[in-house]
Amino acid sequence: MATPPHPALPNDESARLRALRSFEVLAALAEPVFEEFVALAARLFQVPISLLSVVEETEVHYPTNVGMPGHRQQPRVEALCSTAISLGHAVIYHDVMLEHYPAIPAEALQAAQRNHVRFYAGALLLLPDQRPLGTLCLINREPRPFTPDEQRILELLAGLVSSTLAVRHLYRTRPDGDRGHWAHLSGELQEEIGSLNALVRYLNARNGSAVPVPVAFLAQVEGRMHDLQLMLDTHRR
Repeated sequence: MATPPHPALPNDESARLRALRSFEVLAALAEPVFEEFVALAARLFQVPISLLSVVEETEVHYPTNVGMPGHRQQPRVEALCSTAISLGHAVIYHDVMLEHYPAIPAEALQAAQRNHVRFYAGALLLLPDQRPLGTLCLINREPRPFTPDEQRILELLAGLVSSTLAVRHLYRTRPDGDRGHWAHLSGELQEEIGSLNALVRYLNARNGSAVPVPVAFLAQVEGRMHDLQLMLDTHRR
């Protein structure tokens, strides 16, 4: 069997890498508010592992991580997240060992086997200039169905992470250096995401832990997510 090729680099890869460094993404995504997003993703989709990835030139970093302690980085050629960057859209592997599209390079497949990864879903995260920086990803140790409705909600959640990163950059780069305002807003966001996490816990307790997540369950969470997006949008004007 022919070895699958490595994903092609985006056309603007050099500019994307420069933007990654100028926006101080690794330091930003390690802040507590982003940890709340990752914890919410794992609970909402009932997977043991969720991460934020930052796809650098030769390495992929995981500044925020639930479920894989100590997994801080890996070579880019071994990371499933790099495929989403190359394609410019979300990537879903219901069963990494059986999927044929998008093709998985041999190094990434071997790394998935070593880490006992069977299910992977990654939605793009965007820089404030709208270039892709990495993914909000979900991982399971066994194959998992993933519906179009679940993918849409994962992409909405990734959009919230991207919007939060953009608002952080906006406040921290203002001429008046209004970092105190960002600290206050970050605390408010953590409270809002915490209450959304509480709603997910309640719905799980009431309805059971069905996989895939039922549409009615997702609809209740989606409404709160749109409220959070509106809150972020008011700070980007």
